[in-house]
Amino acid sequence: MTSSAATCSALAPAIDDYVSLKQALGRKFAVEIRVLASLERYLEMHAPASSALTPELFASWCLTLDHLSPTTRRNRMRIVRNLCLYIRRTEPDCFVPDSATFPNVQPARQPYIFTEEEIVRLLRVTGELPPRSNSPLRSQSYRIAVVLLYTAGLRRGELVRLLFSDYDPIEHTLLIRASKFHKSRLVALSADAAQEMQTFLMARRGLPHDAESPLLVSSWRGLRARSGGGFGQSMRELFRRAGIRAASGHPPRVHDLRHTHAVHALLRWYRTGGDVQSKLPALAISMGHVSVVSTAYYLSLLPPVAQAASDRFADHCAAVLAQSPVTGGDR
Repeated sequence: MTSSAATCSALAPAIDDYVSLKQALGRKFAVEIRVLASLERYLEMHAPASSALTPELFASWCLTLDHLSPTTRRNRMRIVRNLCLYIRRTEPDCFVPDSATFPNVQPARQPYIFTEEEIVRLLRVTGELPPRSNSPLRSQSYRIAVVLLYTAGLRRGELVRLLFSDYDPIEHTLLIRASKFHKSRLVALSADAAQEMQTFLMARRGLPHDAESPLLVSSWRGLRARSGGGFGQSMRELFRRAGIRAASGHPPRVHDLRHTHAVHALLRWYRTGGDVQSKLPALAISMGHVSVVSTAYYLSLLPPVAQAASDRFADHCAAVLAQSPVTGGDR
């Protein structure tokens, strides 16, 4: 890496080539496209004579990110650095930002794990939501949303993208289409969740229900699918209504219901004496994890699971632990 002010030539075409390459390799690259477009606009405004990137221009562009969290700033700076590394393959003197100068990564936010009582409270609060003129199924929609997020471990985006035809009422499965990592999967619903789905579909039968209709709609008249951002705001309001707050005082994230799904599944297996390690691959497949390593995260980082594992160890080894300790000379 050079610290000189050597610049990259024709940055805009280079961005196009870089994005095309990544998309040809199967990457959606949506976030990267937005960040690189922001950089390109900045260069057009502050360096109209050249679309090149210099250390000074990069530093001044980074100042426009000061309102963001350190982790977000680091990620955006890393995206630009990867572009420069790509350009350097053909232009050895191209400026490449030094990642050592990027903001430090903040510790990951610890998931909020709902209690079973809080899940029951959430469901009760959904029943108290009054209908609106453009959303007559408001109560039913939020109830089935909580049920699917918690019992099936769906991501927020997976839920709002569900179509009417994605539910198989015979097999009681949901088809999750090309979600994260470009993977589609079938998720089997529990008996209770399947019954909740049947109740919801009975209430929804007055609305158009062709195969491509969204399962959850934001407007009865337009039958538009819920947006991820709008749905997230509504769910956080639901958490506030239920009086559920994290240690920070803020309401949990929607994604925390997915974390809760995994933790509660592991706890059930521990408490019933199941072979948790052998069940991890099934949980990984159901949740759409790229590998079982992602699922094993819940084993080591979340106190309820660690405590359950400790309790099981104590139960199995109680006889050994109860024996009198050996003397020092026998060790």
